[in-house]
Amino acid sequence: MEKVIEWIRVSTIGQAANDHASIPSQKTINRQTCQRFDLEIGRTFQIADVSGASVLFSPEMQEMIRLMGAPAISGVVTREFSRIIRPENFADFALLQVFVDTNCVLFLPDGPVDFRNKTGRFVGTIRAAMAGMERFEIKERIWGAKEEKRKRGELAQSSIVLPFGVGYEKSRGFFYKQEAKLVSEAARQFISGNHNYAEIAKMLGVTPRGAHLILRNPIWTGFRVIDQKRDPSAAGKYVGINGRQADRRKIDRAPEDVIRIQVIDKPLLTQEEFDILQQRMDLKQQKHWRSWTDYTHRFTYNGFLTCPICGEPIHTVFARRDYYVCKGRRTLHKCQTAYMGRDRLEKILDGLFASSLSNSSFLLECVDELLRRSTKRELGNDIQQVNAEISGLCRKRQRVIDSFIDGTIDKPERDQRLGPIDAGIRTRQETLSRNEVGPALDMEKLIAAFAPLAEWEFWTRDEKRRVLSALIPDIRVADYKVDSLGLNPTIFSAEDTRRGRDSWPPPA
Repeated sequence: MEKVIEWIRVSTIGQAANDHASIPSQKTINRQTCQRFDLEIGRTFQIADVSGASVLFSPEMQEMIRLMGAPAISGVVTREFSRIIRPENFADFALLQVFVDTNCVLFLPDGPVDFRNKTGRFVGTIRAAMAGMERFEIKERIWGAKEEKRKRGELAQSSIVLPFGVGYEKSRGFFYKQEAKLVSEAARQFISGNHNYAEIAKMLGVTPRGAHLILRNPIWTGFRVIDQKRDPSAAGKYVGINGRQADRRKIDRAPEDVIRIQVIDKPLLTQEEFDILQQRMDLKQQKHWRSWTDYTHRFTYNGFLTCPICGEPIHTVFARRDYYVCKGRRTLHKCQTAYMGRDRLEKILDGLFASSLSNSSFLLECVDELLRRSTKRELGNDIQQVNAEISGLCRKRQRVIDSFIDGTIDKPERDQRLGPIDAGIRTRQETLSRNEVGPALDMEKLIAAFAPLAEWEFWTRDEKRRVLSALIPDIRVADYKVDSLGLNPTIFSAEDTRRGRDSWPPPA
């Protein structure tokens, strides 16, 4: 009796539910196949929420491929070819070569497929191509059915795609929910002159960006407009973690494919009101400083400064002239640090960068601090001993799996033995991760790398910003006094720094 691996797969979580018979059906047919060809199941893989096009990315498939190389395994049994793979591109056919390299046979209800001989190679390749073709045909049928529902003004997907304040029931179609009244009030306020997205977002209970998107939706005129679709090509697919199902990127529809249909008879806004709203929003966007092609950025260190008093980031602001100011002072009103003029503060910081980052004593202090912290983390931990223990546990784990595949132990005993072994491996790996030490630093190379910064004061803003973005320094400054300067916030600081663009427009 030959030992095989059983493979069971369903594409969605819903298909794996107890009220669906897909998984029990696959198990029953696989048992019948084993009985017919005198096979014994040594290991079962059962996965859900993985499409046939992404199955190669799943850890279960990778584990099965590893086990296929065991001498005791003769093949894989599954209900149909598409359970193993539905190739979306030619790279997916690599799985067929695994069967050849491991001398494994694919056992199906209608007979085995041996990829090592000419007939099996031909038949297997054709069946794989047919499985991929079936996938494309399934997608086309589903897309066509959904598209017809959209054109009839029906909801073709789940309620998760419904806009804020809009509901749908099969008996009554689309309708405005109670919170849609807030959208009506927000639109009228914007038309009346309140163009502050933050205030409108508070009214709606969403983010400022969410408020912007909500007010852009033509559903408030009673029309549903669908001008985008999911990219059906292989390039548009996102593969989720462990090969699980994920979304596809959106692309614009061709003009002739755009769907515009009235789904609500009594609109929230008239077409005239909606057009005025869009004009005001377009005008606001055009006048925003981020949309100016000739905008000149004035601040050099914005996004890299933190207040040492309250720990809040330091923002940029224009108040008759350019200033740096702590968020705790200006917004939260909990800090008493002063406004710092841009010209004066940047002159101080330019001198500090030119002197400190090209100074061997400063760099040596940074390296000593890094080594001190690394040495402290290593105390009480013999790294080599921990690695040796992990290697020993991995070998022990492999012996347990081999015993199960050979039939020496059953599944409950296998799980009982693997439990403490896996726990021990995880514990030791966590110990290593906590005590991981970076590579040794060459002081001479470090000084040589930072030597060009001696001319920092003469660099342009863009040149400085490129270096700052690479170094990600943590600069603590208040009242024109630099409290600390760290080369890397993850090593020399307890907080992450912030990076961003100038937050206020230039003076009129």
